[in-house]
Formats: sequence, C-alpha cells, structure tokens
Amino acid sequence: MINFLIKAFMALNTFVIRSSRGRLGSRLLSQIILLLHTVGRWSGRHFITPISYFSLDGYYFLVGSNWDREHNASWYYNLLVQPQTTTEIRGRKILVDAYPAQGQQYDQLWDLAVQRYPGYQHYKETTKRHIPIVVL
Repeated sequence: MINFLIKAFMALNTFVIRSSRGRLGSRLLSQIILLLHTVGRWSGRHFITPISYFSLDGYYFLVGSNWDREHNASWYYNLLVQPQTTTEIRGRKILVDAYPAQGQQYDQLWDLAVQRYPGYQHYKETTKRHIPIVVL
C-alpha cells in the first residue's frame, strides 16, 4: 500500500510541477524539488522522477534516500548506466552529467544535506545500505 501511495504522490507532483512550469509543487516543506529525467537501464523507457535537490557552488546534488527503503531507487541505477540526462528546475530544462559523489566530496555533501534536511540522518541510521549522493 505504501508503494502505491508514494507512486501516486510522485505522479501527481510531477503533473503539478510540469503543468505550472515549476511554480507549484517545486517546494515541499523545507525541500526543493526538481524533475529528473532518466532512461530505464533495462526497459529503455523514459522516466520523470520528482526528487529533492540541493545546490552548492554552481552544481546540484541529489540524495538517494529512496524514502528510507532497503534498496536504492531505480533512478540511481539508471544514471549509472546513462549519466547524461536532463533535469527540470523551476520550469527550465538543464542538461547535466551525473556522477556519484565519493570520499571527501560525499562527506561534505552528506553533512550539508543533513543540515538542510535532518531526516536524512534518520534514514542513514535505519537502513543497512549506503545512501548514495549524485552530483549533477
């Protein structure tokens, strides 16, 4: 049931963001939302995922918390296979090259993400997996 609700919420949020060109639905509480375009690594289908993002020094990054689930989100694996993609931020399409943050960069971005959204720390404490961070 929870998976159905998450998918329904994400579909509705995507519709609202796209329909309003980012004027509505791009902010949920303390989080700012972009639309991430990916191509399915197995299916080849085009997907659009609303996801919170952060910006730092002219680039963006995403935290792959996946709603505190025990596995990484499909968008993460899709970006590993095809890192060149498009995002929609405030109604503007932006071409990006995605890569997973590692080492010191990961630590810096994780600390910043937790400062801005403390819920990520809870996710980290309740899952056994490494929560990836993707830089755009």
